[in-house]
Amino acid sequence: MATPSSFYRNAIDLNRYSNGVARQIVVVYNDIIIDSVNQLRTIDELSAPAKAARLRAILAQLKESLDTWSGASVQTLAGELQGLALLQSEFVTNELKELLPRGSQSAVNTVEISPQFAQSVVSVDPTQINVVALSDDLTAAVTGAPQTFSLTAAKGATITLPNGEVIEKAFRGIAVDQAERFNQVIRQGLLAGEPTPAIAKRLIGNLQFGERAKTLRQLVQAGGQATAIANKQILTLVRTSVNQVANAASQQVYEANQDITKKYRYVATLDTRTSAICRSLDGKVFVYGKGPTPPQHFNCRSTTVPVIDEKNLERMGIRSPEEVIGKGRRAAMGGTVPADTTYGEWLQKQSKKTQGEVLGPSKVPYFELLSKKYGPQQALAKFVSTDGSELTLKELKERYESA
Repeated sequence: MATPSSFYRNAIDLNRYSNGVARQIVVVYNDIIIDSVNQLRTIDELSAPAKAARLRAILAQLKESLDTWSGASVQTLAGELQGLALLQSEFVTNELKELLPRGSQSAVNTVEISPQFAQSVVSVDPTQINVVALSDDLTAAVTGAPQTFSLTAAKGATITLPNGEVIEKAFRGIAVDQAERFNQVIRQGLLAGEPTPAIAKRLIGNLQFGERAKTLRQLVQAGGQATAIANKQILTLVRTSVNQVANAASQQVYEANQDITKKYRYVATLDTRTSAICRSLDGKVFVYGKGPTPPQHFNCRSTTVPVIDEKNLERMGIRSPEEVIGKGRRAAMGGTVPADTTYGEWLQKQSKKTQGEVLGPSKVPYFELLSKKYGPQQALAKFVSTDGSELTLKELKERYESA
């Protein structure tokens, strides 16, 4: 079966959700830097000893503020990821039900999410503790307990960033590095006799305190040496962790439903800057627990989709999706389409209203222009790669609950 179009839309939504979460954290970080720069502007009139003392105080306060920001950001992200895990598991469960004929959908097992799952993801270093997270079916076989399917705190502790770090350590690293960068820029500027306004400009560019009107990309572009790099790093961490948790939730639902799906397909078609490793994995099929899963690298937007075990469905007395829908066709909004139809091709043929619901009304003309130049599927890939729009968890939940 071809990849259901809903999984492509899910990838778009997760990208927008990452933008929204990252922007929350970026704005707070930028305000801390801007506040320190505004304090820096006031020291020009002080005498040399008083100026040095005031500068030390500003730098000490900045370090303390960034330490606090780091901890608060981790907790913000933990809350967002916990909500995302719940929402993504429900989404994939519903998608599996949609792939089965009505009357057979009760065969789909659901997954429980531990209240401590996301907290473990962001803060527990698996190398520092003895963590063994067996699959649910293996756990049941070893313990003899009834089989349940859940994302536990222990499983969350096994999730790390692609470089092996946990999110908490990564944010702490940003705080330490940027405090040092701020210090270096000021000291180099003062030693070179640079006026304070020029130093301030280099640190924050054209950013203003409390600036929330700009998109995340605009905030990065408007910033200076003390904000632009950190803003990009924050987006990378958020996007990667969102991808990790979404895929972990998806894989857990797949594992809970091995009567329906024993294998998954790696899908990496929505990123025009796809890495070599994701290009090599795109479209390949693996057994659950025995193959690679996204993210394979920072900023990875790849996903996985279930491969339906139609022979096993027949043994269970459940008609296959192809038998219900029609051979060589798959379900789509408003009917069925040829199984090899891509999401971009399907979207190109929809009404402006439907296109606007998927891409955003203002983006429809852009999609049309790109489709004429590159074809609809490649146009969609380029759009997702550059889409700077945002979704909150509440908006994401409302979108999926109404679907």
